[in-house]
Amino acid sequence: MLEICEVGPRDGLQNEKKILSTETKVTLIGKLIDSGITYIEAVSFVNPRVVPQMADAEEVMNQVPKSNGITYAGLVLSKSGLERAVKTDIDVIHIVTTTSDTFNLKNARRTVEEATQELTSVMKAGISAGKRAVGVLGTAFGCPYEGNVPFDRVLKTAEAFLEAGFEKITLADTTGMANPAQVQAAVSEFTKAFGTSIPLGLHFHNTRGLGLANILAGYNAGIRSFDSSIAGLGGCPFAPNAVGNVCTEDMVNMFHSMGIHTGTKLEELIEIAQWMEHNMERPLAGMLMKAGVCSA
Repeated sequence: MLEICEVGPRDGLQNEKKILSTETKVTLIGKLIDSGITYIEAVSFVNPRVVPQMADAEEVMNQVPKSNGITYAGLVLSKSGLERAVKTDIDVIHIVTTTSDTFNLKNARRTVEEATQELTSVMKAGISAGKRAVGVLGTAFGCPYEGNVPFDRVLKTAEAFLEAGFEKITLADTTGMANPAQVQAAVSEFTKAFGTSIPLGLHFHNTRGLGLANILAGYNAGIRSFDSSIAGLGGCPFAPNAVGNVCTEDMVNMFHSMGIHTGTKLEELIEIAQWMEHNMERPLAGMLMKAGVCSA
């Protein structure tokens, strides 16, 4: 079965100008769980002055439904973020760094090597505190400033994370620069380097309309773990022109149309997307909630 990491409550909302209430965020998460989603990136522990939408991370985690089989993840970028995260009921810490020096220097004032050293140290502390760790490698398919990012640099960062105890790596297309052939090549290179026992996830943005094509390329290359966002919400406040993530209900519809089980209820996901569009008070990017499920 596929693993869907629903990032709407975090990545989906972080770039929105309209600040949703804690109650609305918790309601969204509850609806997603009812639709069959079991892995949710619910919050991020970042500076609230930089990302005000995430200022209530602790309160969200205090109120979300707690039940067996549901995994909550939270994004962490620093030691201070980890210190906040370990005091909550977060199950998995998503530690993020980009693999482009230019991108990192512009947004975090440190090189990839410096960030990797700091974040591996941070995560060792998180693992000691009983949290699981996933390493998310941004700009893995290209940087808006540098263009191509050599994949050996991506692999080097992944290796450092894995040696530090990270249980999984996710390759993230931060500004939507990937194409299907590149995705297949990246999966192949990762597998050659680390084998098939290391879980690999993929995170795509639909900036240039290739989100679902890249998901399918990853699936055909053997990947079974994908990030997506309800209604296609999303964008990175640190990346120019990064529009929404791959849309959850559109992705589920693609897989269901192909006879691939996702464990989710498509009609409920469509209803959640429409509910989110109402809450955001603007048109959202998801296609299925506008066109409906094909009955042919």
